[in-house]
Amino acid sequence: MSAIIAIRQGHAGDIPALVSLLAQLFAIEADFAIDPEVQARGLELLRSRADAVILVAEAQGRVVGMCTVQLTASTARGGLSAGIEDVVVDETLRGRGIGRALLAAAEAWARRRGAVRIALLADETNLLALDFYDRLGFTRTRLVWLAKALD
Repeated sequence: MSAIIAIRQGHAGDIPALVSLLAQLFAIEADFAIDPEVQARGLELLRSRADAVILVAEAQGRVVGMCTVQLTASTARGGLSAGIEDVVVDETLRGRGIGRALLAAAEAWARRRGAVRIALLADETNLLALDFYDRLGFTRTRLVWLAKALD
C-alpha cells in the first residue's frame, strides 16, 4: 500500500477495525486478553471522554493504525500529563512511518491541551517497539507499572 496516510480522530464506525488492530497488539502482550466486546466497550468509553482521543491512521479508506491518548494531572510536573496506550499499526504495514505519524499527532493533541509531559506504556518484551520509542525521544524510567483489577 503506497497511499497517503491520513491521521484523524476515530469515530463509532471505526470500532470494528480498531478492535481488530487491538487483537494484533494484544496477541504480543501477555498482560491483556483479546475480547472484542471488552475492547469495543473500552473504545466507546474513550470516545465519550473530553480528556481522551482515539487517533486513527487511514489509507485508501481503510483503518491501518491507531493510538489512544488520555490526560491526567501530574503532581510531579505540576500540570497535565498525556498517557499514550494502544499504539498499533497493521502488521502488514509496519515500518512505513505510520506509527511515527500517529505519535506525532498524539504529541500535537497533548500540546494543544497544555500537557507538560507525554508518556506511554509498552510491553517490556516488545523490543522492536521499545527501540522505535527510543528513536522518537522517549526515555525509559525506573518506574514500574502495577495493576489491580477491580471488577
